[in-house]
Amino acid sequence: MKRKARQEFQAHGVRALLSRHPAVRRLKRERFPTQHGNRFWSSSWVLMDYLGRSGLPPACRVIDVGCGWGLAGIFCASRYGARVTAVDADPDVFPFLRLHAGVNRVDIATLRSDFTRITTRTLREVDYLIGADICFWDSLVRPIHNLILRALRAGVKGVLIADPGRSPFEAVGESVLSRREGEVLTWTTSRPRTMHGRILRLGDGFR
Repeated sequence: MKRKARQEFQAHGVRALLSRHPAVRRLKRERFPTQHGNRFWSSSWVLMDYLGRSGLPPACRVIDVGCGWGLAGIFCASRYGARVTAVDADPDVFPFLRLHAGVNRVDIATLRSDFTRITTRTLREVDYLIGADICFWDSLVRPIHNLILRALRAGVKGVLIADPGRSPFEAVGESVLSRREGEVLTWTTSRPRTMHGRILRLGDGFR
C-alpha cells in the first residue's frame, strides 16, 4: 500500500501545514503572495530555536516584521503568551498566517506595512522586534537598517533578525553594529531538520 504523503509537521511546539495540506492548497488557489511569501522559510525555525533557549518575558509585546506565514510570531504567542503583531507589505500572506494561528490556537494581530512605514508610534508599543528571512535583496539593506535604529530609539528592548547568511543580511549587521552595541551569532537547529543560520541580536532580554 502506498504511504500517504505527510500534510503537516510539528517542531518547537508549532504546528506547520505543508503545501499539500488541503487548507493550504485551497488558499493557494485564491491568494497569490508576492516577495517570496508563498511558503515558510528556514530562518523561522532557527529563530524559534534561539528564542526557545533564550526565552521572552511572559505576555511581552512582539512585532514580527516581514512576517510571511507568521510562524516565528506564532511561536512567541504559543510559548510565551506574547501579544504579537505580524507585519507584512503583502496582504495575501495574512490568510496563511491566520490559518496557522488558528491551528496553533493563538491570536495574532496583523498590520499591512512595508519596513519604511512602520511608525515610531507603533514601535513605542512594542517590547521586541523579530524578523526571519527578510534580508533577501540589496535594496532592503537601508530600510531594515533604518527600521532597527528607529525601533531602538522608540524604546524597543530587543531586536532579533535571523537569516541564512545572505550578503544583504551581513550588510545590515555591519551597518547597524557600527551604530549600536550588539552581535551577529551563528546558530544551528536540529528541528524540524538540521538548519544553520545567522542571528543579528541587539538590546536586552536575551541570553
